[in-house]
Amino acid sequence: MFGKLARFVVHNPWKIIAAWIVAAVAVVAFAPTLGDVLNKEQSGFLPDTYESIEAQHLAEDQFAKTEDATATIVITRGDGQPLTAEDQAKVESLAATINSTGIERVVGAQTGPQSLAENRQVQLVSVGLQGMPDEKPVGEAVKEIREIGGTLDGSGLRMSVTGDAALMVDNEEAFKNAEAIIGLVTVLLIIGLLLVIYRSPVAALLPIVSVGIVSSIAPGIIALVAKGTGLQVDQSLQIILTVVLFGVGTDYILFLLFRFRERLRAGEEKTAALIHAVERVGEVIASAAGAIIVAFCALLLAVFGAFRSLGPGLAIGVGIMALASLTLIPAIVSLIGTKVFWPSKSWQQEPKGTVFARLGAFTGRRPGVVALVSGGLLVVLALGMFGFKTDYDQLGQLPSTTESARGIKDLQTGFPAGALNPTLVYLHATDGSPLDPAEVERVAQELASSPGIGGAMPASPEGGLGLISKDGSTAQINLLLDYSPQSNEALDAIGPLRDAAHAAAPEGTEVLVGGPTAAFTDIRDANNRDLSVIFPVAGVLIALILGLLLRSLVAPIYLMASVVLVFFSTMGATAFLFSVVGDRPGISFSLPIMLYLFVVAIGTDYNILMIARLREEAREGRDPREAARLGIEHGGPSVGAAGIILAGTFGSMLLSGIALMTEMGFAVALGILLSSFVMSMFLVPSITALLGHRAWWPGHGDAVASERELRPDEDTEPAAV
Repeated sequence: MFGKLARFVVHNPWKIIAAWIVAAVAVVAFAPTLGDVLNKEQSGFLPDTYESIEAQHLAEDQFAKTEDATATIVITRGDGQPLTAEDQAKVESLAATINSTGIERVVGAQTGPQSLAENRQVQLVSVGLQGMPDEKPVGEAVKEIREIGGTLDGSGLRMSVTGDAALMVDNEEAFKNAEAIIGLVTVLLIIGLLLVIYRSPVAALLPIVSVGIVSSIAPGIIALVAKGTGLQVDQSLQIILTVVLFGVGTDYILFLLFRFRERLRAGEEKTAALIHAVERVGEVIASAAGAIIVAFCALLLAVFGAFRSLGPGLAIGVGIMALASLTLIPAIVSLIGTKVFWPSKSWQQEPKGTVFARLGAFTGRRPGVVALVSGGLLVVLALGMFGFKTDYDQLGQLPSTTESARGIKDLQTGFPAGALNPTLVYLHATDGSPLDPAEVERVAQELASSPGIGGAMPASPEGGLGLISKDGSTAQINLLLDYSPQSNEALDAIGPLRDAAHAAAPEGTEVLVGGPTAAFTDIRDANNRDLSVIFPVAGVLIALILGLLLRSLVAPIYLMASVVLVFFSTMGATAFLFSVVGDRPGISFSLPIMLYLFVVAIGTDYNILMIARLREEAREGRDPREAARLGIEHGGPSVGAAGIILAGTFGSMLLSGIALMTEMGFAVALGILLSSFVMSMFLVPSITALLGHRAWWPGHGDAVASERELRPDEDTEPAAV
């Protein structure tokens, strides 16, 4: 199949290139964008079966709750002293100015003595906004409010606008800046590394052109699928998709160019060499892309919608990139020919005495030592898992320099940490009778004194702790946690609070605990469930792909075991660096599942590349140790180059300024380096050499050519790169 595809592409390059350009123009012109299907609210990704979502639906029914945004203006003195009466008057004047300015979408600004902290360090101005927090006019209103705050300059007061709408504005700007930085750094890095590897500007620009075309197509296709299937898309997808397309695309291009150069060095004419390269690389790229797609699609089993939508989106991107690597790239190279390596002449002769040749020779002589050292290094790094903790604080993801983050920090100097996002408790009559206000007050006071609760906010106009709905069947109680709303301590407090609330419910009523902290507690439960399901399913599916590719039961076992070991090594090193050495309270909750999928899928890419080369050498009649030597000598350069480039592209995320992206950039870059230079380069070849023929049981993947001729059914097995 790949031979026919190779011949068609190489002999019809202009048709292939034209088809890709037409597809790109059509998608850009007519398809929706990712921005049209983004969901920026994490709680919106939870199913309706979770208590926080049930509470949200009850509030919408009984209190006509809307999705309208809010902004909270936090006022403190610059010198840290208590606010004076004159300061309070200036704050009230600020609220009056906001009300009189007529800012679009601003419903009203309120403040007063009730908004002053007991220690007089902080005064709040609550601003009602009409519309969803992520609507553009709402964001513009936040920016105008911040401009009005400039009237306080020189007064000794410091103003910060925070709240859901302000957080959304700062979050969007942070992600836009991160996307621009990562995109620029990724392009420069790929060009620089490819210039070093090939010493050719043509080869360096090839991935930029091809990935640029794919990048114009993939988001539109993903948005179309999302609209057609109802999938919600997380805002981090665009950044991750950019890195994945550049990284994976460059890897596949490297696989093709290395094989093309090898066939040229063997004396083949350029057209025949390119057809041979596409034919031999085709099944490896298809298998490698298939492993990634299967791993990403395993996210469809997640109950947390952010994971469920991220997987198919990335799978679509990788699928399009693999198709481009087997059609668009060969078509371009067929037109350029050997000038793809210009002005370098290194493609004309085989280098001697390379580093990879020496590494291969040592591994072939001492496979036991190499296996022990490489495996031992991974085990040592995995010990960092003893310090592993997860973090669900989305506020902490933003750079500390943003106004929203500063406002939250200032607010906590005078109010309980949970004041910005109260935990909402709903007492609902299940028997149809109206609630007793005295019982509502009793429940509120009882819950306000629960462990981890800093108090309750008055909810009714009369100062009562419970706000009762018009029909009298439901009451809302606003509790303030002692902890930052999305910290691990706050999430840990929700479980006992729910138990206490359910126990305190009078007969004929039920209690639902909602609000942002309760939502993230449910997200944590969903995440733990997803990890326990997706990890094994993705592993089994990839192992099946390896088994079908290699016709072996033994090799997939140690290949997957090595990949899982790399995952724990990477996770351990990341946890140690950010949580033990650094000051992070834990690793971002979405990192483990993303790292698992990237390391397992991409690590399997490199394992496929190396094990296929080991099998090719064995089929030439070489013993296992000699096959390991030559496998590293010939396969090492492409694995190493691909690993460095892909690690570099993910490493660019270290510059994002967003905690999740920084952690992901470090973790995935480290995982890819461990996968390419420790696992695929040393651990897998050394284990294969030690196992010998047993590695291919029960098939005959290492059978020499004369033996294979007697088994024509195996002639179609995948070729190596």
